[in-house]
Amino acid sequence: MNTTLKIAMAQMAPVWLNKSETLKKIENSIVSAAKENAELIVFGEALLPGYPFWLALTGGAKWNTDTNKKLHAHYVSNSICIEKGELDSVRKLAKEYKIAIYLGIMERPEDRGGHSIYASLVYISENGKIQSVHRKLQPTYDERLTWSPGDGNGLKVHPLKAFTVGGLNCWENWMPLPRTALYGQGENLHIAVWPGSDHNTNDITRFIARESRSFVVSVSSLMQKSDFPKDTPYYKEIIKNAPDILANGGSCIAGPDGEWIVEPVIDKEGLIFQTIDFNRVLEERQNFDVVGHYSRPDITKLIVNTERQTTVEIK
Repeated sequence: MNTTLKIAMAQMAPVWLNKSETLKKIENSIVSAAKENAELIVFGEALLPGYPFWLALTGGAKWNTDTNKKLHAHYVSNSICIEKGELDSVRKLAKEYKIAIYLGIMERPEDRGGHSIYASLVYISENGKIQSVHRKLQPTYDERLTWSPGDGNGLKVHPLKAFTVGGLNCWENWMPLPRTALYGQGENLHIAVWPGSDHNTNDITRFIARESRSFVVSVSSLMQKSDFPKDTPYYKEIIKNAPDILANGGSCIAGPDGEWIVEPVIDKEGLIFQTIDFNRVLEERQNFDVVGHYSRPDITKLIVNTERQTTVEIK
């Protein structure tokens, strides 16, 4: 059995809040990764169509302002409705090139009415099927002004060659119980997606790897002041307060011993490739296995609710 897996980390800037143009960049990256024989490609949190940077730049907590209403409406309009087939082009590429995909999107789900949005991490298998859509459990800080809290339905793992892969969004990687929910299902390749910046990925990537004795792949996006499209609502107000660099990347990979395989990559757009070997997981689990021989389920045990939450159930 082939125990290796070639991974592509897509560290890129979105065409901010433009889903059609950002989708084109994503599709081009998938094709480029496949041509280099990558078997898994990972994109950052909320990459499609971008992170809500305006919240910190335009007084996002102000109540009932035209600025916040129009920017929010623009954001929702450019978010992704999976039920309407808006990821079909990505699915087709996964199937055509036999490449698995983790993609961070802003999801506008019909099962919650189609007007609220969720930071969702979508896993598409190498046969082009969507296997899980994990809605971020708890939006962080000012994200709560525009994102909705998710549920446990997407806390799933998936077989990928010799590996069992699962993923979480941004700061929920700091949540011990969601991590444990994935570990307990056999995860040994953990995907952590971020909006950007090495200050997020530098410490926790190695920590999760050492805790779980798994490979951890952290993928972040990029965003510069010059990346804001000039046709964005309230563009001048956003630019006036924006720093030159809003997200500097920081994509990286740590091995099951917690040491760097790929150190955080800063301010560089493009694909980052690395091949990993499953046997390293087995080597490091010899002395510590957080849900195996080094656990006491007779004393502490986690219960996970994986029901998809909806307001209306039609029978």
